[in-house]
Amino acid sequence: MAGELVVAIDVGSSAVRAAVVDPAGRVLASKRQSRPDSLSGVTFDASLLWEQVRDAVTALPADLRRSAAGLAIAAHIGTVFTDADFEPVAQGFGWADSSGVDLLASRLGESTTSALATIGRAALTGGPAGAALALRDRDARGFDSVRRILSPKDYLVGRLTGVAATDHTGAAYSGLSDVRQRDWSAWLLESLGIDRALLPEQLGSTAVVGTVTARSAQLLGLPAGLPVVAGGPDGSMGAAYVLAGRSDAIADVAGTTDVLVRPIASPDAAPAEAMLNPYILGGWAAGGATGMTGGALNRWAVLLGEPDAATALDRFGGGVASMPPGAEGLIIRPTLSGSRFPRWNPSEVGMVDGQLDSHGPAHFLRAVIEGASYVVREGIDLLAPDADVEVVLAGGAARSPLLAQLRADVLGRVVHVCAEPDVSLMGAALLALLGSGIHSSAEEAAAAMDEKWTVLEPDPLAANRYEELYASWRTATTPAS
Repeated sequence: MAGELVVAIDVGSSAVRAAVVDPAGRVLASKRQSRPDSLSGVTFDASLLWEQVRDAVTALPADLRRSAAGLAIAAHIGTVFTDADFEPVAQGFGWADSSGVDLLASRLGESTTSALATIGRAALTGGPAGAALALRDRDARGFDSVRRILSPKDYLVGRLTGVAATDHTGAAYSGLSDVRQRDWSAWLLESLGIDRALLPEQLGSTAVVGTVTARSAQLLGLPAGLPVVAGGPDGSMGAAYVLAGRSDAIADVAGTTDVLVRPIASPDAAPAEAMLNPYILGGWAAGGATGMTGGALNRWAVLLGEPDAATALDRFGGGVASMPPGAEGLIIRPTLSGSRFPRWNPSEVGMVDGQLDSHGPAHFLRAVIEGASYVVREGIDLLAPDADVEVVLAGGAARSPLLAQLRADVLGRVVHVCAEPDVSLMGAALLALLGSGIHSSAEEAAAAMDEKWTVLEPDPLAANRYEELYASWRTATTPAS
């Protein structure tokens, strides 16, 4: 066993998770460290993130840490500005940061369409490109102190290894990369006035960036010289884990939003409304993160007086399950922070329609669950108009039989439900196992890992009814042009 274990780290908006994983995908030890500074998804304390990762890793058994043969990190997208020594010089920005979008649009002007084609995006949505322009606009002196523009994952890799590097998929979320060339876009950088020297080298997700330095090894109790692979964005890593070598299905990693990923044969196969990304395991992928889905369910649970969605479903789940499709006329659009894939409309916020005096908590829960499923269906139908293409579901919705079956009914598709609760963490483990040479391919790793799956068929009567309801929901929730 010694020399075949890996350390996997998953950085989410609510918590850092660290684990030691063996070649069969068994988690031998794990630790969760909360991130109260990052819950908004907009900003976070980058220095505190390093401490949170340190605390999570050092809580793992020392003998297991010392036996590790590789390490990989999955993390939410965002921006960290650092000096040359990887010390933050400004606050960190998270996945929901949209600062600088107006500056991007103004700076690009008539070149915006060309820029979107270059970065493989349907709309300008923020990220490091916008965050850099916003920092320079409000604090020029502060921007002059920046020596590196990194994602949260790349910042952590830099602290571990002393090497500035990123993965191709993560770079695609920066708004500065030519995704087809898998390199930074010279003309975009020139147009925006951003120095290429501020950006890290791009590598494949399983490539070894460097090794853990003696200082970081001492701080985290890891072996000095431990290989660290490039890793990737958390949703993309989770999708790679559940799909493994499959190219005939769509991954739906359900969380605060749903990340939808479909491997495609070539960049030209990506729908215009989808993000085009280099795929974590090689090749290409189309998809994107939806507007708020699971996050809206959690918000409605709180509004109904419960601490979270799981507690609300424990209390009201019987009423939700016994209710016929349609929540007795109540319609909810769950995109509380604006829609993303596939509508890309930041002004399209949450909406409630059709409320009656007879509607109670179970109706609101049913309506927001249905609304989240409709949002997901819009993206999945775009990625695969053929209803025979199956969906692999993981994350929050996969943990509830009620939510998973309702998702299959709304989609009208066969849904393979992954029982693994932490697929982004396991995606990091997968890349560490591949990058360290413990497994030679994703297919070999998938065969070795003990995954548990449930296959759900849509209920014919419910699916037929949802065809009508989905059409009505789209009409009711689509803003007038």
